[in-house]
Amino acid sequence: MKTQVAIIGAGPSGLLLGQLLSRHGIDNVILERKSGDYVLSRIRAGVLEQGMVDLLREAGVAKRMEEEGEVHDGVELALDNRRVRVDLAGLTSGKTVMVYGQTEVTRDLMEAREAIGGTTIYEADNVRPHALETDTPYVTFEKDGETVRLDCDYVAGCDGFHGVSRQSIPADRIKAFEKVYPFGWLGLLADTPPVADELIYARHERGFALCSMRSPTRSRYYVQVPLDEKVEDWSDERFWEELKRRLPEDVAAKLVTGPSLEKSIAPLRSFVVEPMQYGKLFLVGDAAHIVPPTGAKGLNLAASDVNTLYRLMVKVYQEGRTDLIPRYSQTCLKRIWKAERFSWWMTSLLHKFSDEADFETRMREAELDYLTSSEAGLTTIAENYVGLPYESLE
Repeated sequence: MKTQVAIIGAGPSGLLLGQLLSRHGIDNVILERKSGDYVLSRIRAGVLEQGMVDLLREAGVAKRMEEEGEVHDGVELALDNRRVRVDLAGLTSGKTVMVYGQTEVTRDLMEAREAIGGTTIYEADNVRPHALETDTPYVTFEKDGETVRLDCDYVAGCDGFHGVSRQSIPADRIKAFEKVYPFGWLGLLADTPPVADELIYARHERGFALCSMRSPTRSRYYVQVPLDEKVEDWSDERFWEELKRRLPEDVAAKLVTGPSLEKSIAPLRSFVVEPMQYGKLFLVGDAAHIVPPTGAKGLNLAASDVNTLYRLMVKVYQEGRTDLIPRYSQTCLKRIWKAERFSWWMTSLLHKFSDEADFETRMREAELDYLTSSEAGLTTIAENYVGLPYESLE
């Protein structure tokens, strides 16, 4: 087999990259070790930045998102019993976010790829990139008991934190930066109407909570828990009661409860590797960086990587601009570190830290009070939440 760009990973970043490349006549093949049904079963984020919404439109896969997604022009902070609305649109000259589940984004991209006849090979085992520092890189994989070789010009590693792409870079050619937080998020998905029209980020003495949604009839809620908690110890009833304790009284009174569709605990970490490229391999999304979900940046950061790589490939194939190739990593990292800062900052301000000194607690309270009573402070929150502009390669 031969292609121009081999894409490892058929999650939303790999599929979006493939869709954008195909629309510009750049041939690509996507390899995925799991089945398509498994990929669609992943429960993930649902808040899309303005930049990602625009990129999905550019990719020609926005029709259902426009029809079923919910545009949010604000977000709310609940600080104990004090509620503060951040007017996203008013503070950012009209920018908003779109509430539309990652599963739905993935489904739309899968259907679009099938419609254009793009090649996606699911259940490809033992995927391995080779000869990455040469002019003839290739990827091998096993399918139906046979080893297949895929020759290519470039490899895009869109296969997540545990994927093979980052592991293919020699340890002495890459540096990792990491912070692991001493708590996780217990999430519950339920077919119940959301408690509010906009997302609510709640800071409480018992710990953080988030009220989110996937649609007008499906809600996603989270509570901060210690890392040693087990999902099986949390009945639906216990979850709902704990969530109510952490919300303002008027919000808790409106909460509609119901049986969970899914419950899980996700640990929180901040993680970045530098550089994000090695020879002809480019790391994209979670393969290169992880953010705590507090700032809703994980999927959105992957989209900004896709934006950079797809525009780079268009320049390479249509204009011969191979001189831009070394700029991929530095271009992505400018935006990544700013998003990492925002996610770390939101996490640090809104969560309960058991080992926090009294002085640090007072400083955190003072910072929240200042930011939420100042238009400049609220603007800082708003412009980061809707997403900073994409960086240019030139």
